[in-house]
Amino acid sequence: MAEKKKAKESAAAASWKDRWIVKNLLMALVFVVLLFIAATVGLNLITRHGKTVQAPDFTNLTVQEAEALARDNHVHVKVVDSVFVRRLAGGVVYRQQPKAGAKVKKGRSIFLTINSVVPRKVIMPNLFGYSVTEARSELKNRGLNLGRLNYVKDIATNTVLGQSIKGKEIPAGELVVSGSSIDLKVGVGSEDSQTTVPRLIGMKYVSATDALHDHFLNVGRVRFDDGVRTYADSVNAVVYRQEAPGERKALGTSINITLTLDSSKLPAE
Repeated sequence: MAEKKKAKESAAAASWKDRWIVKNLLMALVFVVLLFIAATVGLNLITRHGKTVQAPDFTNLTVQEAEALARDNHVHVKVVDSVFVRRLAGGVVYRQQPKAGAKVKKGRSIFLTINSVVPRKVIMPNLFGYSVTEARSELKNRGLNLGRLNYVKDIATNTVLGQSIKGKEIPAGELVVSGSSIDLKVGVGSEDSQTTVPRLIGMKYVSATDALHDHFLNVGRVRFDDGVRTYADSVNAVVYRQEAPGERKALGTSINITLTLDSSKLPAE
């Protein structure tokens, strides 16, 4: 009898021990699963993984209007620079980065350059020897705009050989009005002398100019339809007709564009 009792007690103890092990293993498994879920949710909240929106177009808006539009589109805006454009209203957005239409994460800050009420002057940098891309970036950092790309034969393709405003050479260190357009003399060799004309349909003038400069091209004749009557209209108008989209052209070629406020004139995709 004593042996049977001991056997039963041993079996009961073993059974309890097994249940304790299984129970603790299950609790550990549940803990790991909950920890994984919490980490995944937390990471998604921090990185907003997969949640993107299109950057709105803030050009020609006041800072207050830009802030309201940003809230509606789940992004933020920060004024980081100013330029002076005589015909544009003071205090409105002149340029933004990232560009309008770019995919950005929710909560992302869009950096704005506004039109100053009073013109200010900046120091002209020395762009000699820069690539066009580097020169363009340096001009933007100084509150200046890239004007025309004037290509001349040289072994150093897309390297800056000179800088000027309306045909006048501008030496480094000279004070120029913020927002001025700086024309660059650029080298081009016998090879790699062509580029593809981008599609500009639906872009505003500033964005179209940036897109052409991205491809080392210039804006040619700019025409507006009858609905564009004021400078503010011209800022808000979009390209509905352009020259040679998708074609190969020589670097520095001027591309003609026509703009409208009438969205019904835009060609179907």
